[in-house]
Amino acid sequence: MTLSLQSTDFAIFGLVPQFSIDRVALDMRWKELQREAHPDRFAAASPAAQREAMQWSVRINEAYQRLKNPLKRAAYLCELHGVPIRAEDNTAMPPVFLMQQMQWREDLDEAAGEADLQRMAAEVEAARREMLEAVQTTADVQRDFNALAQQVRALMFVERFARDVEARLDQLGQ
Repeated sequence: MTLSLQSTDFAIFGLVPQFSIDRVALDMRWKELQREAHPDRFAAASPAAQREAMQWSVRINEAYQRLKNPLKRAAYLCELHGVPIRAEDNTAMPPVFLMQQMQWREDLDEAAGEADLQRMAAEVEAARREMLEAVQTTADVQRDFNALAQQVRALMFVERFARDVEARLDQLGQ
């Protein structure tokens, strides 16, 4: 198979298009690809070859950033299967999830100190891990990309909240 700049991220890295990936193998392949396409290797080549090396270097890095991040990888799988995430205009969530989000926000507003924030960070991380397990099942076993898109949107909420908790912890540390 001949690769092009338009090849999927999975194809560029020689991976099966699925959520589960071997992170060590991904990292090793990224280093190999970067060595092969690094613009410095083409310093004495024609301007066209230098430009192509630069394009490949950028494309490899973009693909790597998307594949190494579980949320971005899941969203990318949805898009590859014709199911856009549409997070900006599709914010419908199950009532139970919305209630959890509201409770977390209240808890964050009322957090008295570092111990409360650390407890929240641990709770959110546990929820995130549980959600990622569900994402893996939905993507790789059920292959239900509409359901996966819903899970990705929910995970986006959780990750945003986790960043808010971290920001509060950082403020305490200053």
